[in-house]
Amino acid sequence: MNAIQVETLSKRYGDVLAVDSISFAAPSGSTIGLLGGNGAGKTTTIAMLLGLLVPSSGRITVLGHDIATDRFAALARMNFSSPYVALPSRLTVMENMMVYGHLYNVVDVKQRIATLARELDLGEILNRPAGQLSAGQKTRVALAKALINRPEVLLLDEPTASLDPDTGDLVRTWLEQYRADSGCTILLASHNMAEVERLCSHVVMLKKGQVVDRGSPDELLARYGRDDLEAVFLDIARDRRQAIPV
Repeated sequence: MNAIQVETLSKRYGDVLAVDSISFAAPSGSTIGLLGGNGAGKTTTIAMLLGLLVPSSGRITVLGHDIATDRFAALARMNFSSPYVALPSRLTVMENMMVYGHLYNVVDVKQRIATLARELDLGEILNRPAGQLSAGQKTRVALAKALINRPEVLLLDEPTASLDPDTGDLVRTWLEQYRADSGCTILLASHNMAEVERLCSHVVMLKKGQVVDRGSPDELLARYGRDDLEAVFLDIARDRRQAIPV
């Protein structure tokens, strides 16, 4: 079963076609990378997956639910993390987490927060207002918020942005373990190509709103004759290889 199914999805803003008839699927329990430069359509695609934007055309199904007609049934089993989406700054980390825990009807929410605080090293900042956190702390809190309801589908936008290498590695290890233990499906948008190579079983490459290539990291490396995904990314971004039919 595909946890996420996107079919000929498009989003137009006036004369600008931000997402142009893209299709991809994420099998249950997989981690899929959604890659592309700024303006490629990644954030717009994620916003449509969350039901925050209405597609101009196409269809999205998440966990068997059509997002156009039944998105709330899917949203209860999903969550989203981005360090670029601010939490209410005057509320403490604990207060923010409590609000989201109640929104998702989390059973024994205080215990769930305590578990996440321990695993993501939030203990010292639980009583600090969210507006007083460093960039790295905000990133970890955003991830904890996204995991509060033990989601079956997790949408991640730059999940380790602003983290030092040690903390970033710990977060990636934790995500790998969470996916293995829970069977969660993860859609990862990232500019960290080493992170994508480590976490993702399949990659969808976007450029100017279109899917220009796709495959496992190993398949893409072989296709482009490169040693790492960063070189593949640059080849696509700089038109050093003609896009192939996908």
